[in-house]
Amino acid sequence: MSLIRIEHIAKIYQVGSEEVHALRDVSLTINKNEYVAIMGPSGSGKSTLMNILGCLDTPTKGLYIFDEENVSQMNDNELAQIRNRQIGFVFQTFNLLPRSNALHNVELPLIYAGIPTHERKERAIAALDKVGLGDRMDHKPNELSGGQRQRVAVARALVTEPSIILADEPTGNLDTKTGEDIMLLFNELNDQGNTIILVTHEEYIAEHAQRIIRLRDGLVESDKEVDKRVKPKENGVASN
Repeated sequence: MSLIRIEHIAKIYQVGSEEVHALRDVSLTINKNEYVAIMGPSGSGKSTLMNILGCLDTPTKGLYIFDEENVSQMNDNELAQIRNRQIGFVFQTFNLLPRSNALHNVELPLIYAGIPTHERKERAIAALDKVGLGDRMDHKPNELSGGQRQRVAVARALVTEPSIILADEPTGNLDTKTGEDIMLLFNELNDQGNTIILVTHEEYIAEHAQRIIRLRDGLVESDKEVDKRVKPKENGVASN
């Protein structure tokens, strides 16, 4: 069953007197429980596509159906409701509050959603347990390793029980071994039923996904299933 359907999406930015065509004509469908990687060179449109899929931006033209709702023409408040209710974000830079401990960082989306204190604490603890950080909930970001900080960010994305997890270069600030650990966590989350959309420029990271969509010049260059006979390696070299 499809979770996301976009048809003939285009995004044009006005930069002074010049029009920049970030996306030109993109159509694709992503099903529930899929694990999709989006790749492409700088300027290919992958960040713009991620922003539209995450309801952080709206297309200039085209149709976007998210979980049977037409979000193409929603206003900012309506988009915020979709984001808060249905989308979990994981960023390259973690985006954690430096003075708050892991538990409070994970609770934040539930605070914004108006969830009562007792319930949000229970859910935040459960999310931290799920990513293997139940014993680090009182630690602040500067007391955690890079991999642990990213796990806190993943727990924060999971705590609202979203329809999809959008991960934008989630291993970009991590060493190869730690990045591989985070990707194994994403594999586990997908096995548990989470839909994951990942933006990356690393081939060995993308090969963890079930499907790789490549963009170039605002268009879909290719859209292929990943051959799972090829196993990603920690050093970034895949082998049979």
